Amino acid sequence: MFEERYAHDTLCDFMESHGFAVTRHYLGLDTAWRAQFTHGKGGRTLGINSEMDALPVIGHACGHNLIAVSGVGVAIAVKSALQTYDVPGTVVLLGTPGEEGGAGKAMMLERGGYRDMDACLMCHPAAGSADSVSLGSCLAMQSLDAEFYGQSAHAGNAPWDGTNALDAAFLAYSSISVLRQQIRPDHRIHGVIQGCKSAVNVIPDYAGMRWLVRAPTKDQLSVLVERVKACFEGAALATSCRLKLTEGIPYHDLRQNSVLATCFSHAVSNCFGMNICQRGFGASTDFGNVSYEVPSLHPSFAIPTVTNGGNHTPAFAESARSTEAHKATMTVSKGLAWTGFRIIADDEFFQQVREAYVSE
Repeated sequence: MFEERYAHDTLCDFMESHGFAVTRHYLGLDTAWRAQFTHGKGGRTLGINSEMDALPVIGHACGHNLIAVSGVGVAIAVKSALQTYDVPGTVVLLGTPGEEGGAGKAMMLERGGYRDMDACLMCHPAAGSADSVSLGSCLAMQSLDAEFYGQSAHAGNAPWDGTNALDAAFLAYSSISVLRQQIRPDHRIHGVIQGCKSAVNVIPDYAGMRWLVRAPTKDQLSVLVERVKACFEGAALATSCRLKLTEGIPYHDLRQNSVLATCFSHAVSNCFGMNICQRGFGASTDFGNVSYEVPSLHPSFAIPTVTNGGNHTPAFAESARSTEAHKATMTVSKGLAWTGFRIIADDEFFQQVREAYVSE
C-alpha cells in the first residue's frame, strides 16, 4: 500500500546515527517507523510526526519532504534539551506513511502507535504571506470508491443487449455536480472517473470513480456523505447497474490545542518575527484523527511560492526543494521544539494543556 521505502531507510539510518532507538516497519506497516530516545527515569512522552509520501506524477507537491525534515529537527532538538538540562522524559518520532489518501496515521492510531504519548506535534507547509503561520483547523474527509458493473455488448450491432456502466458514472457525476449547488460554502466534493481501456464500439460493463467528501467537522461530514452516496445509488438504479461502494478510513477535522498554540505562537512571533493567523485550511489530514486522541498541534506555515503555485501543483514541488523553504521549516521547527520541551519539562504548563484538551 505504501511506497516510501527510500525515505524509510534513509530516515531510520539518520535517527539511529543520532542516538535514537529505531523500530523499522513499525506496527506491521512496511514504510512506517518509530525512533525513540529516553533520558532518565519517568517523565512525559512527546510525540512528533514526520510525513514522507509524495503525490503521483508531481512528486513532493505538498511539501511532505519538509515535514519529514521538521520532525527530525524537532526530535533531535528536544533530545539535546533533555540532556542539557537533565530533564527526564521521552521523545518519540513516528515516520507516518500514506497521508495522501492512505490514512497512515489513522492506521497507526488504531494499532496503538500513539498510546504512550502525552501530546503530539507536527507542521505542514503551504503557500502564503512570507513569515506567516496559521493555526486554523482542517476539514474532515471521507474517501468513496464507487464501482458500477453493467453488461457489455456491441455498441453498433446490439446496444440494447448492454447495460452501460459508464452511463451510471456519468449520471453520478452529474448528480453530484447538481448537489454542489445545495451544499454549504465550506463543504467540498471532488472526484475523478478512473480510466477505461474498453474499445469505443463496446458498451462499457465497468466504470470506477474515486471521490473525496469534506466538511468542517466529522459530524457534518457524515451527513454530507449520505447525500453523496444517494447520487451513486440513484445512478445505479437509473441505469440498471450494480453498485459497489467502498468507504476509506475517514479523516477527522483537526483539533488545535489552544494552550500549545499559544506557546508556539509566542515562540515564533517573539523570537523570529513570524505573523500568526487562524485561517482554516481547506485540505484534510489524518493527523486530525490523532488530535482527537491526544493534545495536538499542527501549524501550517508559508514557504515562498510562485503565482498559482500552491499545494498540489508541480510548481509547489519545486518551491518545497528551495533553500528558502528549508529555512522557513527550520524556524517553525524551533518553535515546535520549544513547545515540545515545555510539554515534558513544565508540569504546570502540561496541566493546562490537558485541561484545554478535555474542555475543547
